Amino acid sequence: MFRRVGRFAVHRPWLTIAGWIIAAVALSLLAPGLKSTTDETEFLPSHYESVQAGKLQEKAFPKTEQPSAIVVFQRSDGGKLTAADRADVAKVTGGLHDKHRKGIARIETNPQAVSPNGEIALANVIAVNKNAQDQTLPNAVKDLRQDAKGLLDGTHLKAGFTGQAATALDAQESSGDTDAMIMSATLLLIIILLLVIFRSPLIALMPVLIIALVFAVALGLIGTAAELGGLKADNSISAILIVVLFGVGTDYILFLLFRYREELRDGQQPKEALTNAVARVGETIASAAGAVIVAFLALLLSTMGMMRAMGPSLAIAVGVTLIAALTLVPAVFSLLGTKAFWPSKAWKKRSRSRLSDGLGALVARRPAAIAVLSAAVLAVLAVGAVSFKAEFDTDSQLPQKLESVQAMKDLQRGFSAGQSDPAMVYVESRSGTLDKGDLGTYKKELAGIEGVGGVSDPVVNPDGTVAQYSVVLKYRPTEDKAIDLAGGTLRTTAHKAAPEGSKAYVGGTSAVLADVEKAVGHDYKLVFPIAGLAIMIILGLLLRSIVAPLYLMISVALGFGATLGSTVWLFQDLQHKNGLLFMLPVIVYLFVVAIGTDYNILMVARLREEVRRGVPAREAIHTAVARSAPTIASAAIILAGTFGVLLLADNSMLQQMGFAVAFGILLTAFVMAMLLVPTVTSLLGHKAWWPGHQDAPRPDPATGALPYANQERQLDAGEEIRR
Repeated sequence: MFRRVGRFAVHRPWLTIAGWIIAAVALSLLAPGLKSTTDETEFLPSHYESVQAGKLQEKAFPKTEQPSAIVVFQRSDGGKLTAADRADVAKVTGGLHDKHRKGIARIETNPQAVSPNGEIALANVIAVNKNAQDQTLPNAVKDLRQDAKGLLDGTHLKAGFTGQAATALDAQESSGDTDAMIMSATLLLIIILLLVIFRSPLIALMPVLIIALVFAVALGLIGTAAELGGLKADNSISAILIVVLFGVGTDYILFLLFRYREELRDGQQPKEALTNAVARVGETIASAAGAVIVAFLALLLSTMGMMRAMGPSLAIAVGVTLIAALTLVPAVFSLLGTKAFWPSKAWKKRSRSRLSDGLGALVARRPAAIAVLSAAVLAVLAVGAVSFKAEFDTDSQLPQKLESVQAMKDLQRGFSAGQSDPAMVYVESRSGTLDKGDLGTYKKELAGIEGVGGVSDPVVNPDGTVAQYSVVLKYRPTEDKAIDLAGGTLRTTAHKAAPEGSKAYVGGTSAVLADVEKAVGHDYKLVFPIAGLAIMIILGLLLRSIVAPLYLMISVALGFGATLGSTVWLFQDLQHKNGLLFMLPVIVYLFVVAIGTDYNILMVARLREEVRRGVPAREAIHTAVARSAPTIASAAIILAGTFGVLLLADNSMLQQMGFAVAFGILLTAFVMAMLLVPTVTSLLGHKAWWPGHQDAPRPDPATGALPYANQERQLDAGEEIRR
C-alpha cells in the first residue's frame, strides 16, 4: 500500500501539490475560525460543586456584578494615607470612571476600602459583563493604566492594577513575547540544524514551508469539525498545535529524507529511491502517527473539558501530518530530485560516521551491560517522580516584575490576600424563602472558619430563595492554602451549617481549582493506562508481536518516570519550588511519551528490517543502530531545542515545561531508543518477535532480492556445482 501511495505522489507531483494547495486555500477561506471560551463548564463536568455554584449564580443573580480588577493605591513614600491622599484617591477613581472604557460599568471606592493600617486604599473596577474573564477587560485595564498615570500627576500617590483582568493582561503580554521568541527560535533552530545535517539550503527551508501548509489544512479541518461535528475546540490550542506540528512533522520528514538519501547512495535513480523510501518507512511513519493519534484521542476520557477539546484537535493535526509525509513531501522532492541536496554531494556516497558506527558496534558487542546501565539510569532518575507535588498556583509562577504581581503584594500589606477574588457561597432554599435570622447566624459560622478574613452581608435574590456571600480568604485565591480551604473546611462547614431546608454551594476561583485538582487526579488514573494500552496495540499491529510491545512500553514508562523525576529534582529540590505545574505530567505524556515513541518505533522497525535480511544478529544490531542513530539524533535535537528555548522565559511554569519536554525527548532518543531498546531486542533474540516470527528472512519487497543468508547458501551451492 505504501509503495502505491509513494509511486502516485512521486510520479504525479504537480497534481499532489495542487491538491494540497487547493485544500489549504479553501479551508482557510471557508472553514470557521476557532472561538475562545472562558466558561467554567467547558473545563469541568456539571457534577462538580463549583460549576453548580456558577450556574446557580447565573440563575439567581443574572445581573450581579463582580470586580474584574482592583486599583491598589498607596503613598509613594510608603507612609500612611492622609486625608488629602484619601481625597486624591476619590478624585483619581472618579477620573478613571469618567473615561468610560469599553467593558467597564464603573470604577468605585468607599471609606471601607482603606486598610486597617491606613497604608492601602482600593478601588474596584466593575465590568459590564459579570464574567471577569471577558476578553475586552484586559484591554480596558491596559487603557486604564495609562489613564491613571496622568491622573496621579501632582499627588503623592502611586497606583497599580491587580485582580483577574490585570493578571490576565500581564500573562498575555508576557506569554506573547515568549510565543514570538519560541516561534522565531524554533524556525531558526530547524533551519540551522537541517542545514548542518544535510548542508543544503533547500532541505533546510522546505520542511518549514511544508509544515506551514499542513498547519493551514489542519486548522481548517479542526474548525470545520468544531462547527459541524460538535468538537470542542478554541483558539488557545493554536500555540500547542504549532509545536506539535513542528515536532511530529519534522520527525516524519527526517525519517523519509534520511531513507531517501540512503537509497540514492545505494545507486538508485531519484524517483525510484523516493518511491522505495516511502515504501520502506511508510509503515513506520504510519505506526508512529497512529501511536500519537491514539494517545491524543485518549484525552477524550478526561473529565477536563480543556483536555477533551485538545485531544481530537491534536489527533486531527497529526493525521494531516501523516498524510502530508506520505504524499506532499515525496511530491515536492520528486520535483527537486537530487538538486534538493545542492550544493552537498553527500547523497552520492555514504560517509562513514565514526560516532554512529562506533555506537552500533558497542551496542552489538556489549548488549547486556548497556541494557542494565541504561535501564539503571532511567530507574534512578524516575525515583524523583515519587516526590512530585502538583502546584495550582499559576499566578506565583508569573514574572515578579509584572505590575499585577507587585500590586497584589502591596494589597496584602493592608488586606487579606483573597480580597481581589473572594470565594462565593450560595445558600438555596428548598422550601420557601430564606429566614434573615438564619442568614445572619450562617454568616457568623462562615466568619469563624480559620483562614477566613471576612464575610460580606448576604445578598438575597428577588424571590428570597437564594442568598450570596462573598468570603474573603486570608490567602491568594490560587495558592495551595486557599484551594485546600475552599475545597475542604469552607465547603464542609458551609454544607453542615446551612439553614434547615436549604443547600449550600461553594464557588469562586479557589473552589474551581479544588475541583480541578480532583479531576486531574481522576484523569491520571484513567487516561494514562488506557493510552498506554492503545499504544501497545498499535505496536503489536506493526510488529505482529506480543513480546516487543511489552518491553517497549516498559521502557516508555521508565522514560516518563525519569523525565518527571529529573524535573522534580531540578525545580522542587534544587530550586526549592513549592511544587510543579499540575499539568506537567500531561505535558510530558503528550510530548515525551506520545511523540517520543516515534524513535522507538523507528529503531525497532529498522532492527526488524535488518534481521529479515538474514544477516547475523550482531551485524543486524550494528547496522540498525548505525543507520538509525543520525535520524533519531537529528529529530530529537530539533524537537528538544524547540522546547529548550522555554528555559529562557521568566515564567517558572514555562521553564518547567521546557526542561521537562527537552530533557525527556533527549532521554527517549539517546538512552531509550539508541541503547535500551536495541540491546533488549538483541538479548531476547527470536523471542522478541513471538508469536509472529517477523524476524524470519524474506525477499526484499522493493527489489525482490534474496536475504543475505539465502544468497550465501545459493553462492555456496553454485560453487559446489562448478567444482
